[in-house]
Amino acid sequence: MTPTTDWSDNEWNTFREWVTGVLKSTPEVTVTFTKKDGTERVMKCTLDPNVLPKQEIKEGEDRTERLKTDTVVPVYDVEAKGWRSFTVRAVKRVEFTLT
Repeated sequence: MTPTTDWSDNEWNTFREWVTGVLKSTPEVTVTFTKKDGTERVMKCTLDPNVLPKQEIKEGEDRTERLKTDTVVPVYDVEAKGWRSFTVRAVKRVEFTLT
């Protein structure tokens, strides 16, 4: 899918929901986006629970306090093996293979 810069806020929200759904159900999604410094980045990432690393939650640690936003999508970079994020409106292309 290739978003366009002239989308309405509603279209961007729909796109964010769609891309998050794809990330949660696909082991590897290639997302091409423009970084804040203006350079293009191609990232292979996922939110598929079967691929995400297991993390131990320590007593007293509250992970619900993380900033939630409609503009940024946190993802697991499968090549760098770490958490990264991208701005929804900076996405140029989303590619994945259906299995």
